[in-house]
Amino acid sequence: MTDERMREDEGRIGDAELAQRLERTRDRMRHAGLDGLVVVDPANLHYLTGYDAWSFYMPQLLFVPLEGEPLLIMRQMDAGGAHRTARTPRERILGYPEALVHRRDVHPFDWAAEQLHAHGFGGRGRIGYEAEAHFLSVRSFHALERGLPEWTLVDCRDLVNWVRLVKSPAELVLLRRAGLVASAAMRAGIDAVAAGARQNDVAAAIQHAQATGVEGADGDYPAIVPMLPTGESADTPHMTWSARRLGAGEAVSIELAGAHRRYHAPLARTISLGVPDDRLRELADITAEGLQLVLDGLRPGRAVAEVHALWRDHIAAHGIEKPSRLGYSIGIGYPPDWGERTVSIRGDDETVLEPGMAFHVIAGMWMSGYGCELSESVALHDGGVEVLTDAPRELIVREGA
Repeated sequence: MTDERMREDEGRIGDAELAQRLERTRDRMRHAGLDGLVVVDPANLHYLTGYDAWSFYMPQLLFVPLEGEPLLIMRQMDAGGAHRTARTPRERILGYPEALVHRRDVHPFDWAAEQLHAHGFGGRGRIGYEAEAHFLSVRSFHALERGLPEWTLVDCRDLVNWVRLVKSPAELVLLRRAGLVASAAMRAGIDAVAAGARQNDVAAAIQHAQATGVEGADGDYPAIVPMLPTGESADTPHMTWSARRLGAGEAVSIELAGAHRRYHAPLARTISLGVPDDRLRELADITAEGLQLVLDGLRPGRAVAEVHALWRDHIAAHGIEKPSRLGYSIGIGYPPDWGERTVSIRGDDETVLEPGMAFHVIAGMWMSGYGCELSESVALHDGGVEVLTDAPRELIVREGA
């Protein structure tokens, strides 16, 4: 076997792992008293079946019964090619007619309900649905409710997301590769930041690196575009870009993610165009010190709240508060988010850390008129954390840039 083929096979998610994921999902379903589960989150569809396509803007679902083969239902033109990525048997992939797309009088899930009846899933039972998923519309829910009145529909509370929380060795390989892509994209972004450069050109350099990837880690499209809070707007997260030119003396925060086969490793850094003022430099030093404390403190067996306290006490000693969370679990990501909607690193989360969990630890300090972002993506192992991303863990100063 060639080295290239070995790298290709390493980290591949095989049928055996998919079967284990399905069984762990069913174990949680039994514990929750569910007879079936309606899955619509594209990240969860990917996790359970391997399916990967830009089709999530249309109604689609995976029905997981406690016994028997799941049923994957999507738009007809997408169902025709789902076998190219999904491991679901072809006869269990159904496509609703094109005539149902964007109709006011009928809905694709009316058809889906008929098919679920026809395949023996229309009986009474407690059926979980993903109430927090971005792609379960109100109309979709009502169509299921109307078409399957025997079902008692209950919020599954992100059941599959919690199954995803602890990563397998193969998943950790994919996350490491995503970290390589993120690190390369950050280097491209830092190199593109200069006085007079347009924000959109900086974003283009980042996106090129995200798509290209690096040797041994091909790039994928990220769930969120690069974010570039600049100057005074650096006091606000999640700002994107315009054609505005960067000015000397400004600071630019870059938050991005490397994506590899849908696994995401986010990364954030702040760049100062010229010598930073004292308040930004001081904030950056405090932030970097606190981030290191947290990385040192992330250990299996500790509660998340206990680790967060290390950060809280550190910044409090400098008279600073951070009301937003310090991080969140990561793994598979699809637009509009690369987080998993499970663990948040904050003072009220008592989740006990385990090997195989992965987090974006983001020390984002958004003050008034300025801000600083430093973050790393990490994975837990028996002895502590593995940092998946690589960039100078400090305020990056570009004098004369």
